[in-house]
Amino acid sequence: MSQETMPPDDNSAGFEADGAGATEAPTNGSAAGTAPELPAFDVESTDRGGRGEVDISMLLDVPVTLSVEIGRTRVPIRKLLSFSQGSIVELDRDISAPLDLMVNGMLIARGEVVESQGKFGLRLVSVVSASERLKILR
Repeated sequence: MSQETMPPDDNSAGFEADGAGATEAPTNGSAAGTAPELPAFDVESTDRGGRGEVDISMLLDVPVTLSVEIGRTRVPIRKLLSFSQGSIVELDRDISAPLDLMVNGMLIARGEVVESQGKFGLRLVSVVSASERLKILR
């Protein structure tokens, strides 16, 4: 008795085994309308000795965007459209105030502008604590 196999459609997550044409579909229950079975989360692999510390080594190479904010202002569109070369935009920050260092839009430190090898740099004068950053997220 021969067994007929159907090629997977474009939306399936099936795979072909050993190049012989046999197709195997996932058995996660999604076809029956039930929630897929998730793998068990091993707390011991991320918890260091039960102290509640999480191993973040997998995140260390994830790139983030750093930006320095010198100030902000709000203007009506009428004024924005009147800007031209030489226009001055007044910002909300005092010239002697430290600048904000942002990571993906979140304040993490403040600092002062420095020159480093012909480029701008920022010397950090204060760093926002991790607990304060978490308060902002909540």
